[in-house]
Amino acid sequence: MFKKILVPTDGSKLAAIAAQTAVQLAKSQSAKVVGVYVIDPFPYIGIGDASAIGLQAYLTEAKTAAGQALDALKLVCDGEGVSFAGDTIERNVVYEGILETADAEGCDLIVMGSHGRQGVKALILGSVAQKVLTHAKVPVLVVKEK
Repeated sequence: MFKKILVPTDGSKLAAIAAQTAVQLAKSQSAKVVGVYVIDPFPYIGIGDASAIGLQAYLTEAKTAAGQALDALKLVCDGEGVSFAGDTIERNVVYEGILETADAEGCDLIVMGSHGRQGVKALILGSVAQKVLTHAKVPVLVVKEK
């Protein structure tokens, strides 16, 4: 039924739980997992050398976090023998980056946590998950913490 499953990750505990769900589903469907980490652009607040240093530090930290999150997802895929491809992208709006990746990669399902690092633990969906659900052209499986 599914051939390519997009798994957005932010490195959070709930993203790891969603990854486990996605990989098990991918294995049962002989599908491929596509991971994506969306970096929010640097909040530009000034000019001069200090801003350039701040930008570089921010991007270095963000890319390190992205690499760790995608590596963790790849490990789960490797452990189950599921094909994996991952990418880090920069977008002003996280949910748009997720949807653009799903479209560009030809994904037929998105599996994601109900809220990430920015979300407050609550009974409502996080803003990114809500926007993905609202605007996605493919089915979305939202994983909640057990």
